[in-house]
Amino acid sequence: MVNNKDKPKPWYKRLLAKGTALAAAVCMMLLPATAHADMQGVDMSNWQCGADVYNMQADFVVVGTTWGTGQVNNNCLVSGVNTDANRMIYQAQASGKKFGLYHYAMGGNPEAEAQFFYRNTSNYWRHGIVALDWEMDDNPAWGNWDWVRRFMAECERLSGGVKPLLYTGPVAGTIPGDIRANYGLWIAQYANMAPTGYQANPWMLGAYGEAMRQYSGTGVVNTWSPIDLNIFRGEGWQWDLYANPTGGGTPPSTPAPPAPAQTSKPQTNTGGITHTMRWGETIWGLAVAYNAWPLSAWHTPSGDINRYYAGDVVTYGGTTTAPSNGVSKTLQYGDTVWEFATSHGYSVNRCTVPSGNINVYYPGDVVTCR
Repeated sequence: MVNNKDKPKPWYKRLLAKGTALAAAVCMMLLPATAHADMQGVDMSNWQCGADVYNMQADFVVVGTTWGTGQVNNNCLVSGVNTDANRMIYQAQASGKKFGLYHYAMGGNPEAEAQFFYRNTSNYWRHGIVALDWEMDDNPAWGNWDWVRRFMAECERLSGGVKPLLYTGPVAGTIPGDIRANYGLWIAQYANMAPTGYQANPWMLGAYGEAMRQYSGTGVVNTWSPIDLNIFRGEGWQWDLYANPTGGGTPPSTPAPPAPAQTSKPQTNTGGITHTMRWGETIWGLAVAYNAWPLSAWHTPSGDINRYYAGDVVTYGGTTTAPSNGVSKTLQYGDTVWEFATSHGYSVNRCTVPSGNINVYYPGDVVTCR
């Protein structure tokens, strides 16, 4: 998702509702069957104006709809609004695809940006996923996590409880625990910039407990390239629960095993912790809430700590403490200090790297946590 400015276009169109999804469907790219059928899709910025969404091979399409509070004019953006968004979302619905929409943060007043986003797209909310695109470019508020909190809170207030996904780069180790615990993550991280088609198991999938991963910016699909490729770690009914937490999704005919009655807090029993995952929740957020480390002591139905879904019952075998003698690792490309620290039961502030700055490290550096 890149925002580059260009010559303004002399016309403007406010985003309007297009009704409910239509029944017609097109052939989707088939992937190997798994216990949970992850969904493959694309996201569309102002650089994909005019793309044939109806015939595009994708399970879902996420469209960039608004930028800042209206100060951007380029390509198909007029006064901060993507004038091609209505057409793309309509084609997504008409071809049976799930859809979503995102707002590109430009670091102004967070409540004003949330209001601009909601005002221009409100009729799509509860029908598709909504997201905040939080990047460094054109964003003087970058690094200010309170900006994110305020934007998200205003979106929830305006919509009556819809929680946007947070799209950002591989900085999950710096995202505050309350944000990680309350909002689904959409993480962008690429193994390389080589052109690629859809991947069933892209590099570093699930490393941050994300709901969705953008794994290529140079993707190739049948009607457009290059394009951003994404994998949503769940099925259509789970997508619907992100879009409409008050009841937008229906579990499949073979749901997860029955879970204990859910209260406002995860349930604890004498054998440890048992919790039914709800939309937007992450294992990392539960670990923070209970101070239940390491992450490897959590168990999911899939057997993979990085693969879990709304409705899954997860358990924790008991509280452990970090070893007193410390742990060390030589970092490789793609490693993060946060991932290494939390997997061994440490917070990152108990770790050191050669630079002396825990946020500055390189492949070959040795990280030590005590």
